[in-house]
Amino acid sequence: MPNPIRATITATSKYLPEKVMTNHDLEKVVETNHEWIVSRTGISERRVVEDGQATADMCTRVAEEILLKRAITADDIDVIIIGTVTPDMLFPSTAALVQDAIGASNAWGYDLSGACSGFLFALENGVNYIETGRYKKVLVLGADTMTSILDYEDRTTCILFGDGAGGVLLEPSSDGDGIIDSLLFTDGSGGKHLCMPGGGSLNPATVETVKQRMHYIKQDGKKVFKVAVKGMADISLDILKKHDLSGKDIKLFIPHQANKRIIDASVDRLGLSPDQVLINIDKYANTTGATIPIGLAEAVEEGRIQTGDYILLAAFGAGFTWGSTLIRWGHSK
Repeated sequence: MPNPIRATITATSKYLPEKVMTNHDLEKVVETNHEWIVSRTGISERRVVEDGQATADMCTRVAEEILLKRAITADDIDVIIIGTVTPDMLFPSTAALVQDAIGASNAWGYDLSGACSGFLFALENGVNYIETGRYKKVLVLGADTMTSILDYEDRTTCILFGDGAGGVLLEPSSDGDGIIDSLLFTDGSGGKHLCMPGGGSLNPATVETVKQRMHYIKQDGKKVFKVAVKGMADISLDILKKHDLSGKDIKLFIPHQANKRIIDASVDRLGLSPDQVLINIDKYANTTGATIPIGLAEAVEEGRIQTGDYILLAAFGAGFTWGSTLIRWGHSK
């Protein structure tokens, strides 16, 4: 009996702005220091967009490189899905801006708001489109311009985030490789602990909302840390057990890069060795929806993933949202 159609990743790409903001740079604008940031987060520096550059610009760079790597044209793309909480504007969607920028005349698309889990949520949508057989090439991107919503008077949040984008191309495969499964969850009761209260229909922009600094990230760091440690570790263990696998079967674990201590706790629970884990939070900080696709692209570039390898992805973010995706890496096209 032939294998069912699976969605497989046939190309990856990432984009990081050229401008680097180090911890020492932050010391000049907020009361903090390099040693304190590194010891509590693992972050040394992050990337920042130039004036006039936004999420669609970064996504366009990623999409163009994916097309080049796969040796296809924009007309070949069927769907574009972008996981982001920092769209260029509320509408039109960032996906629409990217579709126009790359000239993907046959594609439709949309943005998906899942915060730090946004790429995994978008990936699941793309997988389902491929598995139905209706679509052959789906671009799934994760990108955020987090510096656009950071309060540089709040030292508890402004040190944590950076800008970046990453993405993959999904295509059908019948050889048994590809995206095996995803476990995804939302618990809206946690929304108040990590949010941006201003700018939506509840608190539209006014002079007062700006004065109250409501258009910036607000976070209860201790609460989020505690729930994230348990959420990422538990969901990763659950998906492995579901498929009769354990940590020793995983070639590479690519966790959301929110905090080095959260990553370490998840790695300990999974029983992984350091060479089984991708960590780049020191260079890029938390790029929210972009951390996992950036990590995937980096792993491919560095030769850390080969055909047949099991890859485990995991994320936790605002919502609360969390999830894990299991991949058996397929053949390159």
